[in-house]
Amino acid sequence: MARIAEVSRSTKETQIRVALDLDGVGNSTVSTGIGFFDHMLESFARHGGFDMRIETKGDLHIDMHHTVEDTGIVIGQAFAKALDGFKGVRRFGHAYIPMDETLTRCAIDLSNRPYLIWRVNFQRPKVGDMDTELFKEFHHAFAMNAGACVHLETLYGENSHHIAESGFKALARALRTAVELDPKTHGHAPSTKGVL
Repeated sequence: MARIAEVSRSTKETQIRVALDLDGVGNSTVSTGIGFFDHMLESFARHGGFDMRIETKGDLHIDMHHTVEDTGIVIGQAFAKALDGFKGVRRFGHAYIPMDETLTRCAIDLSNRPYLIWRVNFQRPKVGDMDTELFKEFHHAFAMNAGACVHLETLYGENSHHIAESGFKALARALRTAVELDPKTHGHAPSTKGVL
């Protein structure tokens, strides 16, 4: 059965459409109006093995906050919809991603109990034109709307580009494992409760 989803969201601040195929090959088309954010989302799709189409039009004349956070909301909603109650998945995933002098770790539980632990510090206030504080906003919005418990930590690092990118790649690789179908679940939610 195809694990796909398409979600749209329109507010006075943003208009967003996301199409997702969990079992893709990492192809993506991304347009948010923020170059570095597009780069991060393309990397996320590639390393997660997800096919994604992301179209965001936001109030960038104000700042990037609404665009980044709302895109995280819709991507999270698309994952939740495609996962359909988390039936049959491995549920847990983790990844360590080295990137030159930086090492980042992500652990994830697709538990339907959303949470974010964020232990990431940036040396600079911006990467390209993007405020580094917005990376937490994206990951928080994603976790809350995907129903995912996400622990993301940069163990060490100096270059803000590397810190940001290793975080997106770590989330992608952890998700790649967590969303895999596990034949031992026999199509059920992986929980003693029987539902997540």
